[in-house]
Amino acid sequence: MEIKQQLKLSQQLVMTPQLQQAIRLLQLSRLELIEEIRKECDANPVLADEEFEPRPRSNTDSSGAEVIGTAPEQGEARIDRLDERRRAETGSAEKTDTKQVNEIDWEQFLENRTLQQPLPASRGGFEELPPIEQNLTKAASLVDHLRWQLQMSDFTESEKRFAELILGNLDDNGFLDLKGVERPDGTRTPDLTIEELAEEAGLDPEDAPEVLRMMQEWDPVGVCSRDLRECLLVQAEVFGSLDLDVTIIDKHLHNLEKHNYQAIARDLKVPVEEVYESVKEIQKLESRPARNFSETDEKQIAITPDVYVVKDSEKWVVTDNDRGVQRLYINEALTKQLLKDPSAKEFIGEKLRNAQWLIRAIEQRRKTIIRVTECIVEKQREFFERGVAHLKPMILRDVAEAVGMHESTISRVTTNKYVHTPQGLFELKYFFNSSIRRVAEEDIASESVKQAIKKIIEGEDKQNPLSDQAIVEILAKQDGIQIARRTVAKYREMLGILASSKRKKLF
Repeated sequence: MEIKQQLKLSQQLVMTPQLQQAIRLLQLSRLELIEEIRKECDANPVLADEEFEPRPRSNTDSSGAEVIGTAPEQGEARIDRLDERRRAETGSAEKTDTKQVNEIDWEQFLENRTLQQPLPASRGGFEELPPIEQNLTKAASLVDHLRWQLQMSDFTESEKRFAELILGNLDDNGFLDLKGVERPDGTRTPDLTIEELAEEAGLDPEDAPEVLRMMQEWDPVGVCSRDLRECLLVQAEVFGSLDLDVTIIDKHLHNLEKHNYQAIARDLKVPVEEVYESVKEIQKLESRPARNFSETDEKQIAITPDVYVVKDSEKWVVTDNDRGVQRLYINEALTKQLLKDPSAKEFIGEKLRNAQWLIRAIEQRRKTIIRVTECIVEKQREFFERGVAHLKPMILRDVAEAVGMHESTISRVTTNKYVHTPQGLFELKYFFNSSIRRVAEEDIASESVKQAIKKIIEGEDKQNPLSDQAIVEILAKQDGIQIARRTVAKYREMLGILASSKRKKLF
């Protein structure tokens, strides 16, 4: 063994902090970007946003102390000019006695800053505001609705504790879910029983079924049931259904699901016409008690687009949506004051570099999103003109080659970014589809095939629904689309459409 020196020449990829920050900002959604900007503004004293708009006034107050300037300048020009001033002041500071630098009157500075804040145009006191109950609204969830009925009931304290445990184990459909949960190590906890819940609540286990039955008769009827069969049986009993209806629900729910009415008639030895009449009544029952209740109101979920695509004459124009995103600039006056302190120069210099990187990264993110969206608009022009049926197949590589970027960059740009178009609001990922072959025509996007399948099913005879193979033949005949039956079944399931046997309606 010996020790010796060797020279080695190699290449390696080193990501600078600026590049890491740019990549991280690129994949953030709009809300995440706003939150990131807010954090940076809180952590960096030299950064300011557009919400701070000082009133026009002189640069010096009555005491001679310099205050923050007038309207903020944008971009890198202000940063570069500030760097030049900082270097000039640093050189002159070496020749000037530090005793001549006046101490900053921070109280006066904060007072000036407060005075410069623009006051709201029309904002009165609290007595002018509407009552809070007119501003704050929340749709009642199923558990809230049931808990209100629990408070109005005459349950004992132990029965109320048991009822709270029941409400805490309801699933999204309103059914009682007592199945075990999976642990982090892959094992599952044992399933619970209502008797175990009763013991935990201090209730006699023999009383648990009776209390649960009383809860199942609350509104909506059938809630807190352990399965679909129990839910329908509770409703049938409460609403006074016929004995035949109860028997079909109790013993032939599987045949009812498959529309196998002949088997039900043979087993119960009743005419099939009577089975039809019973099925009509059973279909009026609710199979999902929580249908009219939801933890999140989908109608109130709003998505703010990142870019807009509008048509100006014969040209499509892409514009970014900067509403809500602060425009950052350098707080020059504050920085100049802090730079007068020799001990703070290194700290302020680092904050200035960070501010410069952040401003440039945000601007680069904005330009990249617009550039990628313009490329998508160019390649999917027929979609914007005529609709989803004319969506062309496109992959990340197509856009990456057109804009001169890597596929991973395009993937980051299109993730959680939304575009507002005349056809609706879409995620940028929506425009990337695999291709489906067509006879004697160019390939078609898979999303267009899904919409074609949906349109065919919507126009079918409900009493004689089309099978997947029949849909394959219609697609080949009408649109020349070559697609396998299993592909139709996969697309149908993605659209949430049942099979033909379950779509059939006899009544």
